[in-house]
Amino acid sequence: MIVDIYTHLFPKTYFETLQRETSGLGSLAARMKTTPSVLDLEARFRQMDAHGDYRQVISLPAPTLEEIADAPLAQRLARLANDGLAELVQRHPSRFPAFVATVALNDVSAAVAEAHRAVRMLNAKGIQIHTNMCGRPLDDPAFEPIFAAAHELGVPIWLHPTRSAAHSDYATEAKSRFEMWWCFGWPYETSVAMARLVFSGLFDRYPGLRVITHHLGGMIPYFDGRIGTGMEVLGTRTPDEDYSQVLSSLKRPHMDYFRAFYGDTALMGGTSGLHAGLDFFGADQVVFATDTPFAPIAETIAAVDQLNLTPEDRQKIMSGNAARLLGMTFE
Repeated sequence: MIVDIYTHLFPKTYFETLQRETSGLGSLAARMKTTPSVLDLEARFRQMDAHGDYRQVISLPAPTLEEIADAPLAQRLARLANDGLAELVQRHPSRFPAFVATVALNDVSAAVAEAHRAVRMLNAKGIQIHTNMCGRPLDDPAFEPIFAAAHELGVPIWLHPTRSAAHSDYATEAKSRFEMWWCFGWPYETSVAMARLVFSGLFDRYPGLRVITHHLGGMIPYFDGRIGTGMEVLGTRTPDEDYSQVLSSLKRPHMDYFRAFYGDTALMGGTSGLHAGLDFFGADQVVFATDTPFAPIAETIAAVDQLNLTPEDRQKIMSGNAARLLGMTFE
């Protein structure tokens, strides 16, 4: 059995409202046209059928609601998305065993209320948030209530990167070129968000909080030396701010927190990164995901298979860890 824990799907009513009441997909429109299974269920099911006992946990794709809608509209869209995703799970439980709730952080109190509604009334198994909220970092105290809500509800957070071409690669240029904002910007976003949450002490305040990082923790597994030994002298490179109490204020060594994140296998079918990610997080903290329909399923399965995992570790990654995170059993 395979449980793909991070896949994207547009509920029909949500998609129609998005198109009608916002700027729509914007620069993403061309990409979406090449991926009909992001909306077309029959196309989706044909893809899934090629992989045997294969199931998908569904979540909303881009665009990020906070970037395209004011707070009232973003909250309405979040409700439509969650109602639509919940309906898909109810109609197709053997295909979609669970969904991840959408929240819009441009109204934090409303986002918390929607998280409670989605989990308690719609049976969402987690909450999806993005690595920044219109340029504001997630360790901003204003956003702490959403982490508190996830901790209280006992559900994981799915952490999705967000960054656009408007974030230039060089100060002399107006925008990012050659889609570097996506290729390298998204892993950077994930890594910085993870570090900011760790150094802010969030996981000491909410010790049961679980966060699933898309794309296997971004850059984190590949820079373990810089994050580990390199950050043990945090503050010595920064004369204008005092970081001397950051590490000593944490209850555990800082690398313990980084290893406590979960990483998914959504690496576009790549193989080199899987070795580093598995070595860093361990088999108990890695979950199978493809990022479908924007990345390949078969190639991702093949990439995991080339790891030469023990049967026990393969079962954990392909479905067991997902079952534990979601609080579900799969038959």
